[in-house]
Amino acid sequence: MKFSRLFQPRNPLFWIMFALNGLSTALAWVTHNRPLNAWGTLLVSGFAIGNAAIGIWLAWRLMRNEPAADAPAQRGSSTPN
Repeated sequence: MKFSRLFQPRNPLFWIMFALNGLSTALAWVTHNRPLNAWGTLLVSGFAIGNAAIGIWLAWRLMRNEPAADAPAQRGSSTPN
C-alpha cells in the first residue's frame, strides 16, 4: 500500500471518501458544540462514526488498488516510437 495512491481525483471513490470524511467532521462538530438531548447525541454521533468508518474503508481501498489506467506514465509502460 502506498499513501500516494490516496489522491485520485478522477476516481469517484476519492470524492465519496472526501465527502464522507467531511460530513463526519461536521457531525462531530455539531455533537460537540450544540446542546442535544441523549438520543440526539447518540444519533448524530452514530452517523459521524459510521461516516468515518466508511470513509476510512474507502481510503483503504484507494490505497490498496492500482491508480486508474488514464495515466500511462505512472504505470511504467513505455510508449512506442
